[in-house]
This record gives sequence, structure tokens and C-alpha cells, in this order.
Amino acid sequence: MRIPRFPEPAAVGSVTVRATPAEAYAVVSDPIAMVRFTEEAYRVHCLDGATGAAVGARFQGWNRNGRRRWTTQCRVTDATPSLRFAYEVTATPLALPIARWQYDIAPAEEGCVVTETNWMRVPLWFIPAAILITGVRDRMGANGSHISTTLDRLKAHLEEASALPS
Repeated sequence: MRIPRFPEPAAVGSVTVRATPAEAYAVVSDPIAMVRFTEEAYRVHCLDGATGAAVGARFQGWNRNGRRRWTTQCRVTDATPSLRFAYEVTATPLALPIARWQYDIAPAEEGCVVTETNWMRVPLWFIPAAILITGVRDRMGANGSHISTTLDRLKAHLEEASALPS
């Protein structure tokens, strides 16, 4: 199924991290590790025997907002070590396109810059149902806030890890 592309991101944020691009990629390309840093996702399970970041790998995510809970399925679309990790999200069980999440990593003078970008894919007719399911009226605003929180937590984790003696 071809997921329509919206040209403008719904939300984007960047952070400079004192870590190598490879160290940053190792974390952002591991959905199970990333749930420690996110606002809504709290559990991930790899599907079809997937064991690492690879184009076509699928995983299921469990999300929450207060007492509300929902699941999604994701398919990795980009997995270029030290550069980019991205995946498309569909709502289960309807298999509706919901979003695209992308992490771009660029070398910087003191480590690397991690940029997290979100594109909305949800069909307009599904937005009222999505609001009921998630409790989020302003999804673009919420995702912008969530990106900021995720990147702050990711930065703290990576900088703590890189400060540990080898």
C-alpha cells in the first residue's frame, strides 16, 4: 500500500549530543530502547523475527496517554547506519496510515546532531476517531512537545553513556 506523502513535517526538533553518530544511531534505531525516552510509547515488540534495524523490519508499539491505550504497527523504511532511521506507522487493526517518524544524524564539532521529524499520514476522516482513541486534540502540537522531550532524554542518556569509562 502506498502511503501518501505530505511535503511538510508536522513536527521537527534537533539536539546536539556529545556522542558519535554511530552511538546515536545504535539507540535511535532500536525501538525497544527508544521507549525509555518517549512520552506515549511504553512498549515495543519486534515482529516476524526481526532482530535489528533493517528496511522492511516490523514492530508493534503500545502507546498511552493517561488512561487511554492504543497499539500501532510500524515498518522500517530507512536504516542507514550513523545517518538515518525511519519508519511508517499504521493504526491497528485497521491498517490505516498514521505517521512517519525519522531520525537524521549528522556529525558535529562536539559529537553529532540528531534531528527527529514527524509527518502526519492519517486520513482526514479518521482524525475525530484518533482524538477519541488518544485523547489528543492537537496532534501536531503534542508531537512537537514529545519530540523535544524525547531528544532531551536521548541526549542525557547518550552523554551519560559516553562519559562512562571504557
